[in-house]
Amino acid sequence: MNDARYLFDLGNTRLKFAPLGEDGRVREDEIAAVAHDGAALPEGWNRALPARFEAAFVASVAAPALRVALLDVLTAHARRISLARTQTACAGVRIAYADPASLGVDRFLGLLAARARGAAPWLIVGIGTALTLDLLDADGRHRGGRIAPSPALMREALHARAAQLPETGGAFRDFADSTPDALRSGCDGAALALIETALRDGERRLGVAPRLLLHGGGVADLADGANDRWPADAVRAPALVLEGLAAWARDTETTRS
Repeated sequence: MNDARYLFDLGNTRLKFAPLGEDGRVREDEIAAVAHDGAALPEGWNRALPARFEAAFVASVAAPALRVALLDVLTAHARRISLARTQTACAGVRIAYADPASLGVDRFLGLLAARARGAAPWLIVGIGTALTLDLLDADGRHRGGRIAPSPALMREALHARAAQLPETGGAFRDFADSTPDALRSGCDGAALALIETALRDGERRLGVAPRLLLHGGGVADLADGANDRWPADAVRAPALVLEGLAAWARDTETTRS
C-alpha cells in the first residue's frame, strides 16, 4: 500500500488532481488535468495514479452521475475517500451563509485557500462557467459574495438566441469597430466592471482595500483586456480549489487525530 494522499477537483469541464505533499500542500508542477465532456471521464485517465494509495480527498461541482463515476474509480485505488462539503467554519474561515449547503464547495475551498495564503482581506474571483466573487476579511470571516454569468457563458447565450453573433473570437477594445470585437469587449467589460465595483464595495465595507485573488479557466482570456486594470498586487492562482482542498484535508486529518 502506497501511503500517498491525493486531491481531486472535479469541475464542469476538467478533472484536476495532484498528490498532497508531506507538508500538507499541493505543488503546481505536480498537478494533472483531464478534460471531460460532462458525461464521462476519458478512458484510462487513472493510469497516472498508483495502483493503491492511502487517501483521496475529493471536491466536485460536476453532475452527480460524473461524481459517482469518479468515486467508483477511486474505490479501486484509495483505502479511504473523503468528499469535501461546505462547512460553517473550517481552517480559520467562517462563512456568511446561514445554510452551508447552498454555498458551492468550490467557493468554500477558495475561501480556505485564500485564508491559507495570509490574513490580508481578499476578494476571491473565480471565472469558469459562472463568475463568482467572495469577500473574506482579515479575521477569516466571509462577508458574502456575488454570482454572474462568465464572459464565455454570455457569449454562448447570445449565440444561442442570435446565431449570427459569433460565440468566440474578437479582441477587447474600449470602443470596437467590428461585431466580434464588440461582443468580446461588451462581455469582458461587464465582468471587469463587476470585479472593479466589488473591489470598491469591499474597501468601503472593510475600511481597507482587499487583495484580488483570481482563479478559473477564464482568467487568462479576461486578462487580455485587463492587464492595466488589475490592482498591482492582484494574484493569479490557477490551482486555488486544490489549494483549498489541501487546507480542508489538513483540517480534517487534524480533527481525526
